[in-house]
Amino acid sequence: MASENPFSLLEAVLFACGEPIEITRLAAGLNVDTAAIREQLLAYSQRLKAEDRGIELLFLGETVQLCSKRCYEDRVAAVVSSRKNVPLSGAAMEVLAVIAYNQPVTKGFIEQVRGVESGQVVNNLVEKALVEEAGRLDVPGRPITYRTTPVFLRSFGISSLAELPPLPGKPEEDPMQDGEQLTIDSGN
Repeated sequence: MASENPFSLLEAVLFACGEPIEITRLAAGLNVDTAAIREQLLAYSQRLKAEDRGIELLFLGETVQLCSKRCYEDRVAAVVSSRKNVPLSGAAMEVLAVIAYNQPVTKGFIEQVRGVESGQVVNNLVEKALVEEAGRLDVPGRPITYRTTPVFLRSFGISSLAELPPLPGKPEEDPMQDGEQLTIDSGN
């Protein structure tokens, strides 16, 4: 059997995944050092760009995903779209903003910030895979906390939360820092 081409192997695995995959999980599955897999991913990404392919490699925080290039977005959507994408409501955008800038947060925190019941909006965002459960607070009642997902990053065209615009009236150096750390228990 001929030796494996590392780019072909990466492409096959990323294509088969179809969703963002953690770089560490990819490295473990391919039995490759994490630093080495990062180098291979960067080289593979550059190769895709140099060859003017119809696909690209997206780096979404600590995950990667193979996807079609943005310049083909309309044509790809016209072919594969079997359902109409409904734009997010103003309430959903508000909840996403609260979560993105303050995560991990509870539904109670979101409702306190917005001043209205937000449970159904959060549940809808979970269904759309824009937010996910992040664990539970280590306080009485152990409320569930929520955070954004790689789907959120991809949908808004950013590779990390650091790319979010600063909030008005907040220092620009770190819009995610609020000074207080929450204790999260990832178990259910």
